Amino acid sequence: MFDDLINRKKKIAVVGLGYVGLPLAKLLSTKYDVIGFDVNQYKIDMYQKGVDLIDECDNLNDFNITFTSDEDMIGEANFIIVTVPTPINEDNTPDLAFIKSSTEIVAKNMPKNSIVVYESTVYPGVTEDVCVPILERCSGYKLCRDFKVGYSPERVSSGKNNMKISDITKIVSAIDDESLDIISNVYDSVLDKGIYRAKSIKVAEAAKITENIQRDVNIALVNELSKIYNQMDINVQDVLDAASTKWNFVKYEPGLVGGHCIGVDPYYLIHQSRNLKYPTQLISTARVVNESMVDYIYENVVNLLEMNDIELDDAKILVCGITFKENCNDIRNSKIINVINKLIEAGVDITANDPCAVEDEVREVYNLSLSDDVKDKFDAIIMSASHYEYENWDYDKFKELSKDKIILIDLKEKFKDKMVDKDDVCYWSL
Repeated sequence: MFDDLINRKKKIAVVGLGYVGLPLAKLLSTKYDVIGFDVNQYKIDMYQKGVDLIDECDNLNDFNITFTSDEDMIGEANFIIVTVPTPINEDNTPDLAFIKSSTEIVAKNMPKNSIVVYESTVYPGVTEDVCVPILERCSGYKLCRDFKVGYSPERVSSGKNNMKISDITKIVSAIDDESLDIISNVYDSVLDKGIYRAKSIKVAEAAKITENIQRDVNIALVNELSKIYNQMDINVQDVLDAASTKWNFVKYEPGLVGGHCIGVDPYYLIHQSRNLKYPTQLISTARVVNESMVDYIYENVVNLLEMNDIELDDAKILVCGITFKENCNDIRNSKIINVINKLIEAGVDITANDPCAVEDEVREVYNLSLSDDVKDKFDAIIMSASHYEYENWDYDKFKELSKDKIILIDLKEKFKDKMVDKDDVCYWSL
């Protein structure tokens, strides 16, 4: 199959064209004929016009991709990659609706002797125990006899100048050695850092979820330290800088933990561990600590306002940066939105600014309007996502935006040095 793919006698289909699927389709199109499928007609319409909703610098007309919402076209591909979201429900249990529905679509349309590769983050066992039965039932085919499956977790970091697909070693796995060779060859042909062959599909699934749990646990540690050291009037960033002089100290930053991975994926393993009657302790505690940062930040904002004799229902606050991290347009599971909602419920007048976020998407998802040109005066300013566009802001800029005293809540501690020794500044950071 690989020879037919690389010689463009067979095609690759990418199912799900979001932050993972679209960049992957673009990369694969440099070597292969690619079909890009998504059920979202708006996305497909924009992609067909050449508009890249993920990376505005690119013109999609320059790539060898056939964009479609017609599921019949999946039948033209023999190598199918599923890159759909795996969110959580309101009760923090895994929401497998997208991966199940996309698997049904693939199964109904894939030709015989296809290879289906999943990239969505899941708990170990989903590919073989959840997806394979759907593939068999809806296609009438039998695993290994009529089709093969594999798993290759996405590891991209969204945003400007972050790690892209081609920059990262790709974990690959498959149901047998034959399909593993094909999957390995396909990915390896477009990557600079090569591939790593996991021992099994479950190992690959576990590796991906472990990567994100490790970050979640470590961030929870520094978040807890931040709370403790703030009570002791010790700056946690100063502590981390000092501790970082030890050769084996790994520096993590305190803050809100949102986004599509770190704030979500641990719940998948927590769910599965409960099914196994093994309650997680450290992983669950880390989630509690990181989720508590919303209330912690809200309470400190309220305290700063009260210290400066500002009533909540009279307060006007500017929030700069509502994406879940700096220098990207990804608003999924952005925890600053939770802080904003709590402030609005308390009567605060909120103005939100973000040069990276897509205004229509923010309005649709969070019912929040963005202000592009901020010229008002505010009682307080929250700097949440430190986009490049904010880097040159200084004392004069904050003074221009403030009613009287500058009350600055700097969640990333990017502006501390610009605010020192100023009598009319009330500064707080994690």
